[in-house]
Amino acid sequence: MSAAPYAVDPRLLRGFLAVAEELHFTRAAARLYVAQQALSRDVRRLERELGVELFVRSTRQVVLTGDGERLVPHARRVLEAQEELVAAFRQARPLLVDLNSPGLATGARVLRRARELAPELELMARYESGLTYAAAEILAGRLDVSFGRFAGLEPAVRVGLAQQPVRYAPMTVILPEDHRLAALDAVPLAELAGERVYAGAGNPRTPEWTDLAARLFEGRGIELAPPAPLAVGEEEFRRIMAKTRSPVLAVVDFPPMPGTVARPLVDPVPLSPVSLVWRKGLRHPGLDALRRAAAELAEAGVWLSHPADGWIPPTDALIMMTFI
Repeated sequence: MSAAPYAVDPRLLRGFLAVAEELHFTRAAARLYVAQQALSRDVRRLERELGVELFVRSTRQVVLTGDGERLVPHARRVLEAQEELVAAFRQARPLLVDLNSPGLATGARVLRRARELAPELELMARYESGLTYAAAEILAGRLDVSFGRFAGLEPAVRVGLAQQPVRYAPMTVILPEDHRLAALDAVPLAELAGERVYAGAGNPRTPEWTDLAARLFEGRGIELAPPAPLAVGEEEFRRIMAKTRSPVLAVVDFPPMPGTVARPLVDPVPLSPVSLVWRKGLRHPGLDALRRAAAELAEAGVWLSHPADGWIPPTDALIMMTFI
């Protein structure tokens, strides 16, 4: 056995213990809310750092080696000591959670479930309208967590953030009650050809949403509605949209507006990818509760199931298959 390193990342030990207790990489990864590939990389890295083989792997089973069995009690003691240290010095500050806008259900449901899982913690809701603006606040330390389209952020911004896929949210269109398409139960995208549809153009907080709409409209004869006056608050947004009378691109849980109807979009079904996003390196029990809540709800609601007739940009699809 080669000389052990001076320090071993506790995350590697945590991953090792999960596999040692489950003897199954897929179950261990689900328990830790990480991708199986990431967990396998961490175990291999720990083996390299310790200079030993910890598991014998085959297509049928995973078995601890003698060195693996020897490491188990040491790893447990290290992680228990770390938890005691963190508990002793952890600041009980609130976790600031951006829900984008009042009335949007996905983030609100995750937050509500997280509060049920960890009632002793203070998880404070904020409303920053879009992920682009929220991401800047997260990186500046003025916000902790947000929800939105991670692929819509600039690569230089994404480098400092981590994300967990939560949902493919079907898109809808909000129409004036007397619009020619309002009588339909669902609106085929082809029926929007020739329309100017509002998707936040000109709003500096939500360019990731406008970009998603532009990709969806491309080649379909649908125009992006020009920028409208920036409305702050639900009532002002309703007033401006009633004045312009533009159809509005939205998601399935968009709050209703007087004088309008919401219709699902079909042929294909456009999907808005929603991730839980936070600053890399953030350690907070509230974040752990949010990640558990998001995973629970995604599984129960089949939120991450991609329908056969669903539409999503390829870059978004790739990112939504990845836990960072």
